[in-house]
Amino acid sequence: MANIRLANPSRDARQIAAIYYPYVVNTHITFESIPPDGSEITCRMKSQEENYPWIVCEHDSELMGFAYGNRFRSRKAYNWSVETTIYVREAAHELGIGSALYTTLLECLKLQGYVSAVGVIALPNKPSTALHEKFGFRQNGILPNIGYKSGNWYDVGMWWLELQSPPSKPEEIIPTVDVKDTQEFNDALRLGDSRIKI
Repeated sequence: MANIRLANPSRDARQIAAIYYPYVVNTHITFESIPPDGSEITCRMKSQEENYPWIVCEHDSELMGFAYGNRFRSRKAYNWSVETTIYVREAAHELGIGSALYTTLLECLKLQGYVSAVGVIALPNKPSTALHEKFGFRQNGILPNIGYKSGNWYDVGMWWLELQSPPSKPEEIIPTVDVKDTQEFNDALRLGDSRIKI
């Protein structure tokens, strides 16, 4: 049986790197050109895990996909915005895993106090744009010919979602470490499970 859970750097980084690898070497979906190994993914996860959750879908001890939040821009004014990222194992498409991961990730980000989520999508990428729009993201601009990879120029689109109404005086974002053991967070992790078709 498949389930969604919070990722563990030491346990999951190698499989996350394996899922990400073909996207780096075979597609324009990521503009990264050198596939990171498990050690590099561990470093990335540990550097982000204080404020941004990494979520994985696991089936029979094998990861089917992962999603995470990350800093949108570095200046303090952007602290309540988050960039979201999702990748599903190539052999596990069409099984509801992307929807399950995003259902959970977006709910976890709301609990932490994030107000806006941004999906940055290299185009064309119909599966990704369809997934974002399914969850209410709206296209808010395209940057033409902004990325060059494997001999081609690619546009990048920005998809935006309001996670919750912006408060007049926002509270500081609740760190992942402070919210991960709450009942609300555990409930959020379970939200996506029913979307998985394995």
